[in-house]
Amino acid sequence: MKLLMAANWKMYKTRQEAAAAIKELATFLGTLPSDRESVVFAPFTALAACSQALEGAKGIFLGGQNCYEQNEGAFTGEISPAMLKDCGCTYVLTGHSERRSILGESDVFIGRKTAFALESGLNTVLCVGESLEERDNGKLEAVLARQLTAGLQGVADDIVPERISIAYEPVWAIGTGRVAGPQEILDSHAIVREQLKKRFPRQGEAMRILYGGSVKPENAGEIIRLRNVNGVLVGGASLKAESFSRIVLAG
Repeated sequence: MKLLMAANWKMYKTRQEAAAAIKELATFLGTLPSDRESVVFAPFTALAACSQALEGAKGIFLGGQNCYEQNEGAFTGEISPAMLKDCGCTYVLTGHSERRSILGESDVFIGRKTAFALESGLNTVLCVGESLEERDNGKLEAVLARQLTAGLQGVADDIVPERISIAYEPVWAIGTGRVAGPQEILDSHAIVREQLKKRFPRQGEAMRILYGGSVKPENAGEIIRLRNVNGVLVGGASLKAESFSRIVLAG
């Protein structure tokens, strides 16, 4: 499987800034190695500009940071998979810890969005991860099992493995500068892998698991060499094209 190197720009960059950054990224990356691809999850307002800036680029895809579980309707402030596709997106992010903790999205709601996004033709990266309190209380496996069970509930049993990826992001390592150690990543990704194989006996071994949480150019190579790590989801270090390009090409 190809490594998936993903950038989450969160609530940063105007249209002009985003277009300039993605053009610069495409220049830095050139032709990507055959074993990896990249996706940028840009703000909704910048998606169309990013799509235009990506014309002709190879191996770099565009994604939305969230979507709703229907394609249209009276859902003020939401965005649909159809709208994301219309802006040039082929990917969407669901279940990010900031959506869970700040905006109160439940495991079940995230699962409905994940299933609908896939049904609508978007490749989906589903985020899971535990808080520091949950880890310290020995609840890591239970939390990941709960989030994955609900998050994958409505996904078709015969889903193509490349269409759904899981991003393991320990909440305590997001934006804190603290990175899970190699053994912590190995243990957590092993739990995710077993859950995927349980849910999808035929495809679970071939589904990508990404690590996210204070990934930087200095540690990306070590992280992606670990077993069951099939890419990364990068926040702050993805905002500058030079920094993110070094991560994409790491290893």
